[in-house]
Amino acid sequence: MEIDVPEGKDPIEYVWGDMVPGIGPAAADFSLAVYAHTTLGLREFEAARLRIAQLNGCLFCLDWRTDRNGEKVEEGFAGAVEEWRTADSLDGRTRLAAEYAERYALDHHGLDEEFWERMTGSYSQGEIVELTMCLGSWLAFGRLNRVLGLDARCVLPGH
Repeated sequence: MEIDVPEGKDPIEYVWGDMVPGIGPAAADFSLAVYAHTTLGLREFEAARLRIAQLNGCLFCLDWRTDRNGEKVEEGFAGAVEEWRTADSLDGRTRLAAEYAERYALDHHGLDEEFWERMTGSYSQGEIVELTMCLGSWLAFGRLNRVLGLDARCVLPGH
């Protein structure tokens, strides 16, 4: 499905704001807060975000790279995230972030004791809550953009 967006309107602003003014701005604030207030390292943050983007298939999300004071993940990072099980370039926390993202999106009932032992061995409880909130945001809003056809109509800033 593709939402009808009036000519001259930005698709994201229209759908997220004008169409649902009681919900959209709050959702946008939550989405922006994930980027503005994260305490997670850039590589683990991007590994989780990119893995959700890959699973959602959101074109906009796949093209996006989080920028922290001019620093972005290296070229080829997205490929390593897609191959998180075997990629040599991912450290333990980054690999675990990608794994958690995948399991959160595809098999949240299968998050077993063994997985949580590994997670709590690498992440504090606060970091786990933060990462989980990030995952929820990306899963919901990236999927919304993909399902409603917004992802192909959005333009990255600076493009």
